[in-house]
Amino acid sequence: MRALPATAGRGAVACAAAPVPRRSLLLSTAAAGAALNAEQLPLRLTGGAAAKIRAPADAAQAVTFTSTDDALAWTNKDNRRLLHVVYRVGDLDKTIKFYTECLGMKVLRKRDIPEEKYTNAFLGYGPEDSHFAIELAYNYGVDKYDIGAGFGHFGIGVNDVAKTVELVRAKGGKVTREPGPVKGGKTVIAFVEDPDGYKFEILERPGTPEPLCQVMLRVGDLDRAISFYEKACGMELLRKRDNPEYKYTVAMMGYGPEEKNAVLELTYNYGVSEYTKGNAYAQIAIGTDDVYKTAEVVKLFGGQVVREPGPLPGISTKITAILDPDGWKSVFVDNIDFAKELE
Repeated sequence: MRALPATAGRGAVACAAAPVPRRSLLLSTAAAGAALNAEQLPLRLTGGAAAKIRAPADAAQAVTFTSTDDALAWTNKDNRRLLHVVYRVGDLDKTIKFYTECLGMKVLRKRDIPEEKYTNAFLGYGPEDSHFAIELAYNYGVDKYDIGAGFGHFGIGVNDVAKTVELVRAKGGKVTREPGPVKGGKTVIAFVEDPDGYKFEILERPGTPEPLCQVMLRVGDLDRAISFYEKACGMELLRKRDNPEYKYTVAMMGYGPEEKNAVLELTYNYGVSEYTKGNAYAQIAIGTDDVYKTAEVVKLFGGQVVREPGPLPGISTKITAILDPDGWKSVFVDNIDFAKELE
């Protein structure tokens, strides 16, 4: 998997969970939200490995793969990077204050859309064209969300876990796990919670180039999830660790070495096949050179496309939105269009 050039950036591309009002759709325009429910066209495969896979009816963007191997080869050459993670908060100013003062993030940009009654803020540890970032969404008048049991935590690498924890405590933050070695390992970690109850794992990683380093989600079938993210999303299995003493297994998935890139941490708890997802966490955005081909590969390997590929109404940025086998959403964003958004 080639590294994404530094010209790509983030994607303003989220959509609300079903229980959240229409106004909360995290897109650049209201019409874009409606597009997420566009009718999907079935994928018909004939002829086994030599089957041809065709895109939905978009006259200018017909896609054909001659085989599954052809589709995988394209995915492995695509320029991909985790761009940002999107989630909802009940008090934007309070959350920004916690992230900047306690976790050392910077506000990268902020935008208010009064006609749609929401505000977005982008925070992180470096420019969006080269670093993983957070997109916070505040919907006017909504002060609380259900995080659910499926979302796990975000990971932040720091030089000194103990000092970070003491700063969080001094600022009135909640420490839920004191600094110490991770269960079954040697890495020093701690856990804290932000004002909305999102958990952050603080990891001791001196000098890391990507401090915002993990998004952890729980899955009901780890092997199925690994296969999907490898084949449909083009990620690598960076490492896998089983902890029978504590009855869980984790798999780190991503587009580059863990010490230099943000990764998706998939966690399987023995015997648990399903989780509630709530309406707080939204999705991860991923850069791609071609959203049309991406959508076809996702369909081929069992994913659900919930927003057919194409430009968002009102702007030129092309996206496609998908669900993995556990129902977690990812949005793929055109790299060139994204770079233009950051200009």
